[in-house]
Amino acid sequence: MSAKITLYDIPGRVAGGAWSPSTWKTRYALNFKGIPFDTIWVEFPDIEAISRKLGTLPTSHRNGKPRYTLPAIHDPNTSTPLAESALIAEYLDSAYPDTPKLFPPGTRPLQYAFIDAFMSHLDALWQFTTPATHAILNPPSQAHVRRTREVAFGRKLEEIAPTGAAAEEEWAKVKSGLEIVAGWQDKGKNDGSFFLGKEPVFVDFAVASFLMFMKKIWGEDSSQWRDISSWSGGRWGTLLKALEKYETAL
Repeated sequence: MSAKITLYDIPGRVAGGAWSPSTWKTRYALNFKGIPFDTIWVEFPDIEAISRKLGTLPTSHRNGKPRYTLPAIHDPNTSTPLAESALIAEYLDSAYPDTPKLFPPGTRPLQYAFIDAFMSHLDALWQFTTPATHAILNPPSQAHVRRTREVAFGRKLEEIAPTGAAAEEEWAKVKSGLEIVAGWQDKGKNDGSFFLGKEPVFVDFAVASFLMFMKKIWGEDSSQWRDISSWSGGRWGTLLKALEKYETAL
């Protein structure tokens, strides 16, 4: 490795700038593998133009139109541009075979299935995180999030988060979803403290990225993060602590 990889990320008004769960997966992956990188910050409205210039493919299509998202990387060592966190993780395993594996042999299908199942238990979360995310963004990205999320939720940004008894009921659903995931991990507790044993793999970083997202947008001293980090016997705060050494860019 002779030159640093460039990571394209979305800035936020939080410590270190990084908040997005999608891009945190790639930050964790690069640090875990010991691959040096620099960050270029891209506001939401500029993602498509930057992606097209970089040469990454759209990560999905919506209403027949290509949709470009971050994270994206450019690896000058192989002249490779790439978007989407799981594809980036697969690429890093292939391009840098002498580094720790994010997808150990035989685990890729199970890891992808796990991530899909994990995401299905976060449905109640977005109504709480959307306004909080908007609050930590810079003005150009705030305008984008307001416009797109108000369409998605069908109501004003200020009306997305539930209040009163409804908030308590919906927050309990967030807790229940994470407790289900904790139960899955408990099945292998005798094998190690991570989801597949004694060493972290991509699913550990995928889960940790959403925990980091919540910690960043609400703040470490917030009631929301204190709740989350105490659930399931303090498991989620413990997971972030165990992966703390992979938070800082090399």
